[in-house]
Amino acid sequence: MLVDSHCHLDFPDFAEDFDGVMSRAAEAGVGVIQTICTRLSKFGDVLALARAHDNLYCSVGIHPHNVDDEPPATVEILIDHARADEVIGIGETGLDYFYDYGPQALQRESFRIHAQAARETGLPLIVHTRDADADTLEILADEMRIGAFKGLIHCFSTSRELAEKAVELGLYISVAGIVTFKKAEALREALGGVPLERLLVETDAPYLAPVPMRGKRNEPAFVAHTAARLAEVKGVTPEALAAATTDNFFTLFQKARRPEGA
Repeated sequence: MLVDSHCHLDFPDFAEDFDGVMSRAAEAGVGVIQTICTRLSKFGDVLALARAHDNLYCSVGIHPHNVDDEPPATVEILIDHARADEVIGIGETGLDYFYDYGPQALQRESFRIHAQAARETGLPLIVHTRDADADTLEILADEMRIGAFKGLIHCFSTSRELAEKAVELGLYISVAGIVTFKKAEALREALGGVPLERLLVETDAPYLAPVPMRGKRNEPAFVAHTAARLAEVKGVTPEALAAATTDNFFTLFQKARRPEGA
């Protein structure tokens, strides 16, 4: 079994063939999916999707792109929403200085609020970081000093240093379709040093479809291509990679129920 640990099934891209998306995921061996909240104003829609499907879970949070056009997240609001059985993670949150859609000070403030919610709920923090490695690591280390929490760097696409320091902090690394791209050799080299017991796989659908699906709308079934390429990077069989990343998902996201026999 594979797990798509991060996608966005509430996005309009999936509205017309949602049932087909879920069916193709099952056919590809994707037994569990986490759909990620990026706006608190859309949390109800995200939660409704998770409640309608036994193998679908969700998170609660505000993406750094959206910190300026959403009502501010508070620790209390995040904790309250996280009480739902289907909510297994806090985020996605973090920093994105590449597009810089949200003011950096607001991004950092929101990141810390989400970290506090993760610490108080015991749910993993789902971290987005782009062109912000130093600040991301500084905030994670600061918040860990206040009190430990679980988490992962999602859609890892940056340096070996970030991967190593994140793992030192106890975080996991989630790998998306970028690992299959021809020009991603530096990423593959960085991932070579990440212990297998700290890796997850994801699609980040509808974005970043892996080779050989590039140019198409991404969907959870395509995580099989990412997993196959990551298995090559790690020098293990696809079966071993699937088993390890699935075990890692349920170790990290402990509210998720493992399907019987999987």
